Amino acid sequence: MSWGHVSEYKRAIIHVDGDSFFASCEVAKNPTLRGKPVITGRERGIVSACTYEAKAFGVTTGMKLKQARELCPDAIVVPSDYETYSIFSHRMYAIVRRYTPQVEEYSIDECFAEITGTRRMQHMSYENIAAAIQADLTRELGMTFSIGLSCTKVLAKIGSKYKKPNGLTNIPFSKTAEYLKDLPVGYVWGIGPNTASLLNLHGIKTALQFVNRSEVWVTSTLTKPTIDIWRELRGEFVNELDTAGKQTYQSLSKTRTFTPPSTDLSYVFSQLSKNVENACIKLRRWNLAASEISFFLKTQEFTYQHVRIPLIIPTCVPQDIIKALGKDFVRIARPNTLYRATGITMSHLTDAHHIQLDLFGAASQTQSVQQIYDQVDALSERYGKHAVFLGSSLKAMQQDLHLGERGDIPTRVSTLFKGETARRRLGIPFLGVV
Repeated sequence: MSWGHVSEYKRAIIHVDGDSFFASCEVAKNPTLRGKPVITGRERGIVSACTYEAKAFGVTTGMKLKQARELCPDAIVVPSDYETYSIFSHRMYAIVRRYTPQVEEYSIDECFAEITGTRRMQHMSYENIAAAIQADLTRELGMTFSIGLSCTKVLAKIGSKYKKPNGLTNIPFSKTAEYLKDLPVGYVWGIGPNTASLLNLHGIKTALQFVNRSEVWVTSTLTKPTIDIWRELRGEFVNELDTAGKQTYQSLSKTRTFTPPSTDLSYVFSQLSKNVENACIKLRRWNLAASEISFFLKTQEFTYQHVRIPLIIPTCVPQDIIKALGKDFVRIARPNTLYRATGITMSHLTDAHHIQLDLFGAASQTQSVQQIYDQVDALSERYGKHAVFLGSSLKAMQQDLHLGERGDIPTRVSTLFKGETARRRLGIPFLGVV
C-alpha cells in the first residue's frame, strides 16, 4: 500500500455486533424457538427483527408482517420485548468490560471496545482476546455475536459485518486492502446515500478506490466527517471511543404509532399530547428546556403533515408546548382522514436552570409550574409513569396503543416478579414459552 506505514495495531479496536439481536433475545429466553423462523414486531405490524431462518425465506427488517407471512407461512411472530432486550444489552456490555474498561455502548445491540495493551495481562493475542469475548457472550447469553478487530473503529465495523452470523474477522493494517477492494463505498459505516452518490460521480465505487484518492482531493471535496472516515480507512485512529455515554441531548423526539388508525381528531390530539408529556419527562430528567418544537401527523397512507414552532421562552412544561401547537394542529388536521401516528421533537435545548426572566413574567410562571412537576415526577417515581397526567392525554391513556393481535404485549411486561412494581423492576428477563 502507498498510504504510508502504520503499525498493525497502534490501537486495537473491536466492534461487537449482536446477530439478529432482538429475535435472538427471544430465542435465548425461550430455547424451544431455536432453529425456527422467529419474527419480532407483532405490535407494530412491521418486522423489527428476524432470525436467520426467517431471513432465508426473504424476510427483511421493516417489511410488513402480511408480506413476511406470505414469504414464510411458518414464521413465529412475537411482540417486541424491549425491556428484555435492554437487559441482554447491559449484560453484553458487562461481559466485554471484563476484558477492558474502554467500552463505548454504541447501540442496544453493538459496542466498540479498545483492547490496546491488554495482551500481556490476558496472556493472549488481540485476535484470541476477541475470540474469548465472543465465546463468553455466546455461552452466557445464548446467542451469537459477530466481531471485527482492527486498528480503527471504521475498519473494526467493516470486520464485524464481513462474516455474519457468528463471524470473527481480524483486519490488521497490512491486510486492509484485501477487505476494501471489493467493498462498495456506500457500505462503509458513516457514508450515507448522498455521499456515496457524490463519490460515485467521481468514479469512486469501492472503499479501496476511496482511500487511494489524494489528501488534497479529499480535503478540498468532502466534509470533515467523510474526511475522518477516509483517514480511518487508511489506518489513522481519528474517532475516539465515547466511554462516558450520553451526557446531554441536542434534540429529543417521541413518536408512537397506534392501531387501528383513527379519524377521531380528539383521539389523535390526545396521542400527540401523550407524546409531549413523555418528551417533557425526559427533558426534566436531563434538566433541559426546549426553545423550538416540531410535530407531525402521519396518515394511514404514510403521508406526513409537519409543523415547526419556535417558543418565546424555553420550557419543559407540557402545558406550554401543547398550548403552542394547538392552533397548528387544528389548522393541519384533516377531518375524515385516517391517522396512524403522531410525533413531537424538542430542539434547540438549553439548561433548564438558566432560563432568563422576561419582561412580562412568562418565564417566572413557567418556572413555578416546573416546581409543580417536581412533585409530579416524584409521584411517577413512586407509583409508575403517568400516575398524574394532563386531561388532554386522557383518551390516549384510556385506550391501549394497539388493539387486536397487535395489542399483544410481551410476557415480561405483563408478568411481575415478587416485590416488583410497574416502575421498579429487576434486571431479569422472564423465561417461558410464547
